[in-house]
Amino acid sequence: MLLTGKADTKIMIETIIFYVFAVATVTSACAVVTVRNPVHAVLFLVLTFFTSAVIWMTLEAEFLAISLVLVYVGAVMVLFIFVVMMLDINIARMREGFVRYLPLGLAVAAIMLLMMLSVVTSDVFVLDVGSEPVHTADYSNTKELGAVLYTQYVLAFEIAAVILLVAIIAAISLTMRKRAKTKYQSPSAQMKVRKGDRLRIVKMPSSEEG
Repeated sequence: MLLTGKADTKIMIETIIFYVFAVATVTSACAVVTVRNPVHAVLFLVLTFFTSAVIWMTLEAEFLAISLVLVYVGAVMVLFIFVVMMLDINIARMREGFVRYLPLGLAVAAIMLLMMLSVVTSDVFVLDVGSEPVHTADYSNTKELGAVLYTQYVLAFEIAAVILLVAIIAAISLTMRKRAKTKYQSPSAQMKVRKGDRLRIVKMPSSEEG
């Protein structure tokens, strides 16, 4: 009877934590696309990632949660904040097309909502609360994720790696394109330079001689 009471308390606490952070995730995600300040939008996106990581922690996906915090919150979002703060963004001009593209955005949001409902209401993600999996002390979430990723989903993983490689090459190619007015340095030419190429001694009469 005591064990049953502890299990019910654990389930109730997990449910409360899930709903609190789920509401925070949805609210911050909506604020990303509704606030006027781009810096505030990036900060709300950081909050969205953080609350999503907490939800993943409750689902025993510790590796994904830590990766989300370290990679996105700790690196990508910091880069986004620097880029947004360094760029001179015309907020008024950016907001001009908000109402124009609002119907398209609502249509896409409705399609995504229907897809999420179709996935959630399917029989694939049905979980029996009374039959929770029992893990041993040496259970590793990272090991289980790697075993599934490199066996069952290895093809999808390789395709994603190839797509990312193509994106990296395309970004480098766009960055390294030739510009007519851009000045480039030649380290080899700089190493070959001599004193006579840079320094010219000019003999001028002094003020007394003049």
